[in-house]
Amino acid sequence: MTIFFDGVAFGMLLFLISVGLSVTLGLMNFINLAHGAFAMLGGYACVVLLNRYGVPFLATLPFAILIPALAGIVLERTLYRRLYAASELDQVLFSIGLVFMSVAAAHYFFGAQQQPLHLPAFLQGQIHLPGMDVGVYRLFLVIVGLVVALGLQWSIIKTSFGAKLRASVDNQRVARGLGIDVNRVFSLTFALGSALAGLGGAMGVEMLGLDPEFPVKYLVYFLIVVTVGGTGNILGSLYAAILLGVADVAGKYYIPQIGAFIIYAVMVAALIFRPHGLFGRSHN
Repeated sequence: MTIFFDGVAFGMLLFLISVGLSVTLGLMNFINLAHGAFAMLGGYACVVLLNRYGVPFLATLPFAILIPALAGIVLERTLYRRLYAASELDQVLFSIGLVFMSVAAAHYFFGAQQQPLHLPAFLQGQIHLPGMDVGVYRLFLVIVGLVVALGLQWSIIKTSFGAKLRASVDNQRVARGLGIDVNRVFSLTFALGSALAGLGGAMGVEMLGLDPEFPVKYLVYFLIVVTVGGTGNILGSLYAAILLGVADVAGKYYIPQIGAFIIYAVMVAALIFRPHGLFGRSHN
């Protein structure tokens, strides 16, 4: 049960970082492989404020959300917007270029070493329950992940902004004819995806570590979550992240020789039976 809970917590962390990619890839139809760079930016914002300026951990999280969101708005308006109508290959090559630029920038400003993160005392330790030990910080991750998932699903399905976003994605010309500011909707959506990545990056420093190679090291994990869950499906990404998190942690614990292989085996099996993802819909 302890291993299962650790897997759920790891899955929640994957969800927090990946759900922003689900938003931009699934709802905006834009392949942003530089998504991990925004997560890394949130992580560095957290550790710099915590280690250099003594800002409490929880107080760093709003900055870890706001700074990537602002960076997302700037990049969307200056660079990404020019590629919305471009081919998938152009989008992939451009965003991969941004990944390596972000890696080089992180090396230059922060060095190649892993960044330390010291959690506050109330987030350390374990809660002993019958049959399992629950890490306090992992429980915190699970709670935050559930709140984000429910809030995001509600905002996309139930709010006027969500309706405007879906209309803008389906048909930009008609959306503009109805008075929707499509450019503003896309900017805000991209900022939302970047902000969620920053939050996940900050909260993931303790479990994943943080160094300049972060966007490359975990890119495949983020893509697997979005692909298995079904692009644009928020709850699908949540379920897929939990499934993959449990499979990854259990595999590395019980069969460490091939533990890292398990998550890829689960992905292959899921896509063989559900090519559009566990909760995706066929486009035919």
